[in-house]
Amino acid sequence: MPRVTVDPFYCKGCGLCIIACPKKILRFSEDINDKGYHYAECFNQEDCTACRLCYITCPDVAITIEK
Repeated sequence: MPRVTVDPFYCKGCGLCIIACPKKILRFSEDINDKGYHYAECFNQEDCTACRLCYITCPDVAITIEK
């Protein structure tokens, strides 16, 4: 099963990955990172198809996908 991980340290909360996700399994976290941003998080790992659209659109290289 694929696993999407967003590194809160690098994520600036732009939301591009949330828009790009065809399964709509990403959202903004209620937590805030050290830079003051609500970072993205995956809330439904089971529905991830590892399409990598979130990874491709992330300008901060904050997303990793493991298969």
